[in-house]
Amino acid sequence: MSVEYATFGLAPAMRAGGVLVNGDYQVHRDFLDFIVDGRPLLFQLSDLDAVSPLASDIPPAIFTEQVRSLLLEADAPLPDGRYVIYGCPDCADLACGAVTAVIEKDGDDYIWRDFAWQTDEHADLELNGYHGIGPLRFHGTEYREALAALLDGGPGSTRRRVLLIGARVALLAKLAAALRIIGIGADIAHDTNDVHTDELRGYGAVAFGRAVTEQERASVRHAFEQAGVDVAYVDGLAPIVPLLVAQIEHALDRSPVELRRLTRLVAADGEAGVEVTSSCRVSLTAYRLDRLYRAHAHEVFDGVLEPGRHRIALDARAVKGQSFVVARTAGSVLVEAMAR
Repeated sequence: MSVEYATFGLAPAMRAGGVLVNGDYQVHRDFLDFIVDGRPLLFQLSDLDAVSPLASDIPPAIFTEQVRSLLLEADAPLPDGRYVIYGCPDCADLACGAVTAVIEKDGDDYIWRDFAWQTDEHADLELNGYHGIGPLRFHGTEYREALAALLDGGPGSTRRRVLLIGARVALLAKLAAALRIIGIGADIAHDTNDVHTDELRGYGAVAFGRAVTEQERASVRHAFEQAGVDVAYVDGLAPIVPLLVAQIEHALDRSPVELRRLTRLVAADGEAGVEVTSSCRVSLTAYRLDRLYRAHAHEVFDGVLEPGRHRIALDARAVKGQSFVVARTAGSVLVEAMAR
């Protein structure tokens, strides 16, 4: 088979969780994405909300099985030599739909071909094939090294746990409950004085309430530095749980910036500036506090944007007063306070 070579690699990625305006919850998933010729393969699939089989929250034995399957050291899970490349982020059920492909060897090379959207045992290439993707030929050495490295270290620790520090215990309890529902562990503390060093190493982010003093914040940062832990710090913008969840989701995103779909958000003068690196669906939600300090949420945009920068007008009623904008794609989320 005469096919031009493509480079193969792996990089951290996530399916951003969150509390949606309608009250639904979207589960957070960390996974390794396939990087083909320097870009995530998932980006070629437009607005697909999916994760690879190399997810960090699956049991080690199943993770190892997935890796060996991609190395062709195990039988294909689907007929006709087909393997799941991306699946449902919530249940991994084939009935929800999955991107599959034939994986085979040609000499020392690995080839991925006949990509298709599949919802049952057999793929209909004519009806559901991704005709613009593949076949992809990978050098055997590069392909094996990338995947075999996972067998030594496993999926790695993503530290999907957050330490919440603040004075408003009721709000922190609601925030912790929301985070746990979407798959992110959360603990509440006044400070880190009584937290053991080993426990500190389990956190990926620390979120501060607005009442936490600078001296108290410095003490927390010092504790993590002494423990040798690199964590992300989040300064809560407002006592609005979905907004704070979005801030924490962004802080936990350890994927390389250059490999993200949503790379820029600015909010000023009644409009939002958004930049995306590939065609994808983007939703914008505005949150605001009224004079009585009550929270309001408004969906202000939901549509597919092409690669590049976009300016989106916002409903003046949604962003009056103290307000904030959350931009979300399937893979990332950004938050900005509305500048005046």
